[in-house]
Amino acid sequence: MAVRNILIRTLAVGLVFLVGMTLSLAQKEASPPGSEGMRLVEAVMCELVEETLPIHPAVVFSIQIGRVSCYSTFENIPEKMVIFHKWYHQDKLSTQKKLTMRSPRWSSYSSIQLRETDKGPWRVDITDENGVLLAKLRFSVTD
Repeated sequence: MAVRNILIRTLAVGLVFLVGMTLSLAQKEASPPGSEGMRLVEAVMCELVEETLPIHPAVVFSIQIGRVSCYSTFENIPEKMVIFHKWYHQDKLSTQKKLTMRSPRWSSYSSIQLRETDKGPWRVDITDENGVLLAKLRFSVTD
């Protein structure tokens, strides 16, 4: 029994290490060229942004709220940079917002007004100016 517990613990530690390494490599691959160390520390969909903070983060939004926002925070920004929030409705590009970030830490957000025809699945791709995908946020708009 003791040997089995040790084996299970060893496998669990190895799995945690492997997942951590995979996430670390994915983060490095998503970093824009020339921005070593820059990282996305928060990316959420929310009802609104007040005093530079996301309010009511969620993945399902009622059409009745009238607006949805995508909020993102980066740190270790080496210099003034541009990112994009690309809004897709049912996998078709609806709009893209160009956002400027400044060193060393910056939060930004973009929003869309909701119309009756906006119900259904959405996503926002956060990319750098070269199109490198930094994050993908999925959400839905319902009645």
